[in-house]
Amino acid sequence: MTAHLGPVRAAGTTRRLVLAALAGAAADLAGVALIASAAWLITRAAEQPPLAALSVAIVAVRAFATTRGVFRYGERLAGHDVALRAQAGTREGLYEALIPAGPLPQRGADLLSRMVDDTDAVQDLLVRCLLPAAAALVTGVAAVILAGFLLPAAALVLAAGLLVAGLLLPAATAAAARRRSATIAPARAELAARVADLVHGAADLAAYGAGGRALSAAMAADGRLGRLERGQAWINAVALGIGMLAQGLTVVGVVLAAQAAGLARVPAAVLALAALVSFEPVLPLAAAGERFSGVLAALRRLREIRATPPAVTEPADPAPPPEPPLTVEVRDLVVRHGGREPALDGVSLTLTPGRRVAVVGPSGAGKSTLLSALMRTVEIESGEVLVNGVDVRRYRSDDVRARITGLTQDPYVFQASVRDNLRLAGPEATAEELSEAVRRARLEAWAERTGWDTVLGEDGRTVSGGQLQRLALARALLFDPSVLLLDEPAEALDEETADLLMADLLDATRGRTTLLVTHRLRGLEQVDEIVVLEAGRVVQRGPHADLVTAPGYYRDLWESEAMTRQR
Repeated sequence: MTAHLGPVRAAGTTRRLVLAALAGAAADLAGVALIASAAWLITRAAEQPPLAALSVAIVAVRAFATTRGVFRYGERLAGHDVALRAQAGTREGLYEALIPAGPLPQRGADLLSRMVDDTDAVQDLLVRCLLPAAAALVTGVAAVILAGFLLPAAALVLAAGLLVAGLLLPAATAAAARRRSATIAPARAELAARVADLVHGAADLAAYGAGGRALSAAMAADGRLGRLERGQAWINAVALGIGMLAQGLTVVGVVLAAQAAGLARVPAAVLALAALVSFEPVLPLAAAGERFSGVLAALRRLREIRATPPAVTEPADPAPPPEPPLTVEVRDLVVRHGGREPALDGVSLTLTPGRRVAVVGPSGAGKSTLLSALMRTVEIESGEVLVNGVDVRRYRSDDVRARITGLTQDPYVFQASVRDNLRLAGPEATAEELSEAVRRARLEAWAERTGWDTVLGEDGRTVSGGQLQRLALARALLFDPSVLLLDEPAEALDEETADLLMADLLDATRGRTTLLVTHRLRGLEQVDEIVVLEAGRVVQRGPHADLVTAPGYYRDLWESEAMTRQR
């Protein structure tokens, strides 16, 4: 748990946390003092003394009533400030852990649940657990000391009641909720995943008549989560009832002790009401104990993400970032995913400044893995990738991706405006630079017709496949890397759209160092070299004119495309 309080310390908010705890304790102490002084005032006034004898108590009641509100406001202000800072720091740390992480076993909905729900645990840890416990401790000790001055026997009764309500009961609720808390977060993540499947896969579910089964599975997940949350609420209700019973019995015990000792009416009334109100900060600790188990479970789930090993090992002493123009040499590259056969087995190629190379081959040939190795998102088993003569593993992965990157196979459109979706690649880009990138991607007519401030739907649902790929190309051109990587830019497009996109893409990359991965051969006569991969190995290479006449995969695919077009 201490490790997860790092964001609090890192944000420099330890002082705020201490101030919040002191303010909360002061507010609770002011509450006890308010009730005690009011009890003295009322019982003493019943004896009809001179008004001057009540003046101090009257002022004390007003003062404690005012200061209680002031201190409570300060506690809320400082406490939520430090809690929100800690939550933001935890979420930022989770992002930083996810960016370089290797393959994750969690589904997207589960990751979102951890990002949203589990990071709230840090806030709850401070606001609902630590701060109330600190205030209750100070208030309880002060109430017992006050009772000890008035009647030691009553102080012992009060101490026993506070220990039951403030220590034993929270420990019991924490133990009762521990198993339930360990399952409620995964149940919530499962429900989120089921709902995401229903929303995003609604069309496919309807097409194959699987909507009913998917809905039933979601309802079952909802039922499991509901049962767990009802059990959690039952624990809270029982704990609150037991706490109030302990409060009532304690007050009765204090009154009986005062009667047995023959305590006067005024101090007896002060003692009884002070004992009653001293439970006010203690009773919520039962719910805090139950929540504490949930917090620990959430922190364990966050720790699982943080413990995910990075996809690549960063150098201990990184080399300075490479300066353009870049020459990239791939020599006998071997990359393996898990314990399977090599995805790349001895691949070699060279990208000199301004050179355009296309990589073709069947699905599973290792084309995308080659791009991942160049961008340092997968680890190299053997061989090397040299950038300006330096092994790419000597550079920081971020420095590599700042210079070697481009259009991914599945570009993403965010729920944001056209302008903001483009500025993902150039936050400081001017309007002229945005327009130029869109023009080079042959997307200017669509951008003007759609409107630069129009919000695009999540996952690119409001744009066509060709528009999505051109938008991604405009991003890549706006980012302007030294080496542009393009991964299947015409994948899943119809024939006419794919031809137009490939023609525009090859025109836009003229004179730019480019590595193009594609299944389509049309237009590849414009590139400098074509490399054919099969089963992770280079089986053919050369210009289009040579490969189209040589036996092999390239000629077969070229003839197949020609026959398709003739039909």
